[in-house]
Amino acid sequence: MTTTSTTSSTPADDAAVYAATATAWGGREGHAASSDGRLDLHLSVPAAMGGDDGPGTNPEQMLATGWAACFHQALKGAARARKADVSESAVTVTVGLERSDAGFDLAARIEAEVPGVDPATAQDLLAAAHAACPYSRATRGNIRQEVVLVDSAEG
Repeated sequence: MTTTSTTSSTPADDAAVYAATATAWGGREGHAASSDGRLDLHLSVPAAMGGDDGPGTNPEQMLATGWAACFHQALKGAARARKADVSESAVTVTVGLERSDAGFDLAARIEAEVPGVDPATAQDLLAAAHAACPYSRATRGNIRQEVVLVDSAEG
């Protein structure tokens, strides 16, 4: 009898400053939780995908939420470096599924509202944030991404 032993390493084992671990059971109609118990979610399939549109969240919402928070932090960092005030800014990320030859692909639209900052400076800040944000970098070249400056008057 041959016994195979595998050793897995996590990013925290190497150079990571922080690593999060989560487990999902039951796929899109199941449950997901983080290893520390801070995140504990029911999952539901949206009606647009043929699901029951139950009360749970879905992977696209979770990705959009994480990306929006991360991108906003990168925007704040870019603004701090340029001494720009983005205290009233907001970032909205929409993550969608698109049909492709391979099945489904993700696409993302990042919208930022940066009131009180002139449009040229705001565009520069968005470009710097998009270059720095780990979510943007991890998905660059893998999914369609669009970064849009939203006019704060449009809200």
